[in-house]
Amino acid sequence: MIKYIGSKRALLGQVTSAIGALAGSGTTVCDLFSGSARVGHALKRAGYRVWSNDHNAYAHTLATAYVQADRERWLDRALAVLAELRTLKPEAGWFTRAFCEDARYFHPDNGARIDAMRERIEALDLEPDLKAIVLVSLMEAADRVDSTAGVQMAYMKQWAPRALKPLELRMPDVLPSVGAPCRATQADAVTIAPEIEADLVYLDPPYNQHSYLGNYHCWESLVLWDKPETYGVANKRIDVKTRKSAFNSRPGIGPALAAVIEGLRAPNLVVSFNDEGYLDREALTGMLSARGHVQVIEIAHPRYVGARIGIHNPKGEKVGQVGRLRNVEYLYVVTPEPVALPHAA
Repeated sequence: MIKYIGSKRALLGQVTSAIGALAGSGTTVCDLFSGSARVGHALKRAGYRVWSNDHNAYAHTLATAYVQADRERWLDRALAVLAELRTLKPEAGWFTRAFCEDARYFHPDNGARIDAMRERIEALDLEPDLKAIVLVSLMEAADRVDSTAGVQMAYMKQWAPRALKPLELRMPDVLPSVGAPCRATQADAVTIAPEIEADLVYLDPPYNQHSYLGNYHCWESLVLWDKPETYGVANKRIDVKTRKSAFNSRPGIGPALAAVIEGLRAPNLVVSFNDEGYLDREALTGMLSARGHVQVIEIAHPRYVGARIGIHNPKGEKVGQVGRLRNVEYLYVVTPEPVALPHAA
């Protein structure tokens, strides 16, 4: 899966363990801020009926492939499309100009491969699930040969060694059906919260000023293929300036998260939040207490790689100073009655 600063890759065991204490296999779990789709994918693998939601198009595409699509339905056709894409002659276009020449996220040789493949995908007019699988294969292939520190805010002064390798399509790890349909939706969390029907809802909202759209704008443009106007050294989509989330705002996150929590009808909640976030533990516990009994699990882990090595500008100069190297992730587990949980504080 793609590199992602909000990914719960290192915390999947704790997250799925907490959810497993509350919801049995086969029940419905909603991941309302699905991001990289790692959690939804792990939950589907564990046998849950999963509903993944996110408001960004690239995240919705990841969830469509990793949660909604079923392997037995799409595997053969996906392999055939990927085989065709591998035969295409590279042809530089918008992606190469925007992200390999005007910016340097990918080597131009790989940019030309991406352009040719993405144009062909659009021409094929694939069914949504199949298109998502193929797009995820292309997104992940590009991610394996990028020249960044993990976010699309800046790029390396010299090409990262992986950026010089040829882009290679692989079949994503699409899972078999769990016996009932899983879903991927693309909606604002506050708007869709009252519509969610689930036994448990997992919330992993943005927690500070860092916008996922801004950090992963290349993927948004790759998925939408709208070839937007761009701006700045990072060559971000122009709509990064206007597509703002209340969850990236210090005054906005409290009312937005409170509205989500109030709107949900699920009996159980698991909320993931970071100690670098705009809301502290006391505020979140108070907000969640109206829903039931709150227990907190603390998990210390290293900060993402960009924070540890620093971010550099196009001249190779470090921008800002590296701060602390570790942070604490909190899992707030909310149930109607107390439940025994491992490591709860």
